Amino acid sequence: MKQRFGRVRAFLTVLVAWGMLLGGGVADAARATAAGGALRLSDAVALAPGVKYGEFRVPVKRGTAHGHLLTVDLTDPRVAVNLLHPGAVGARSPVSQLAHVRGAVGAVNGDFFHISETQHPGVEATGAPVGPAVAAGRELKGAVPDGQRFGPVMPPGASTEDVIGVGHDRRARLDRLTLRGAVRTAQGTLPLRGLNQYALPVNGVGAYTARWGGTSRVRATCGTDTDRAAPCSAETAEVTVRHGRVVARAERPGRGGVAAGSVVLVGREEGARQLRKLRLGDRVSVGHRLVGRGPGPLRFAVGGFPIVRNDRPVDGLDSVTPAVRTAAGTGGGGRVLYLMALDGAADRARLTVRELAVVMDRLGARDAVNLDGGGSSTLVTRDPRDLSGPRVVVRNHPSGGAERPVPNAIGVFSLG
Repeated sequence: MKQRFGRVRAFLTVLVAWGMLLGGGVADAARATAAGGALRLSDAVALAPGVKYGEFRVPVKRGTAHGHLLTVDLTDPRVAVNLLHPGAVGARSPVSQLAHVRGAVGAVNGDFFHISETQHPGVEATGAPVGPAVAAGRELKGAVPDGQRFGPVMPPGASTEDVIGVGHDRRARLDRLTLRGAVRTAQGTLPLRGLNQYALPVNGVGAYTARWGGTSRVRATCGTDTDRAAPCSAETAEVTVRHGRVVARAERPGRGGVAAGSVVLVGREEGARQLRKLRLGDRVSVGHRLVGRGPGPLRFAVGGFPIVRNDRPVDGLDSVTPAVRTAAGTGGGGRVLYLMALDGAADRARLTVRELAVVMDRLGARDAVNLDGGGSSTLVTRDPRDLSGPRVVVRNHPSGGAERPVPNAIGVFSLG
């Protein structure tokens, strides 16, 4: 019978028998254990009411993986969870800096992101995340097309719209956020296909607000819905709308900040042809929202693809490629949030995505997502001896030897 760690109450060293982690997949958890055979969970440290930090080790055939775990009790009214970001969608900062600036007691890195642009020479990498993002109830961005994402192969049925988040009801859940929006003009209504995204769907129109930042918008018109490396579109247009009227037009997407009260519309192919019909002074209104499947809106959300559903690893997860990983999961009916990052030190074993799913399941997650890994994997906490002090401690060893700047992170806050 599986031993659950729901809230990981005692955080004493625990041995948990679990399914064999082999390259071909994970055997039934009731069967043979891995060589050495158990997940060992260390004593925990209380960082704040409702927030604990601990470590674990798990043997796999390549050695022993070492993980760092934040366990968050969302039933405690003194705890809050929110998205950390540098203030612009197209910007990056180390997790420790994001946590320090916002006063978080703990954090892990978040979504995969547009880290490089080798496919289109001369086009700037934006640093923007792949999936939807919601911070303090504010919708920051929508999801890029599936074929434009960065990161490991997703399992069947997964989407760049998949997220983990916490609702206004203080329950954590996995959800899927779809952008719904429209551009209304005197000539008619155009569907809005993007919001602050580094890639737009073919034939689409996207909106860029002040939350995008000053990063170039050219990359939004490169690649296709199924091929990130496809050439940039030869048919583009950009229109700036300020206080409901067109104030500027251009043939090519630009760069630079978007003023408050303004929105920049970028179109490609058919979307560009429609934008070119607009003239200076034309009235234009833009509306958008992210629509989920769950009960009520999410106050916080970050992109990541599901690896555990209903207490089981999902089918089709990669069982071949080991890497340093970050994951987030929910348990206790959404009242517990698990935030985990592997240690990237050279002598620590890496995990495949399938193995990661088994680890999250064993730690107590009923549902879980894979977040950005490799050199991005970072877990930080405040110094538990001085939570009000300035010191933020990087608990794992980033695999690159130093923290990688990332576009967002999941932050845990103590309200008392």
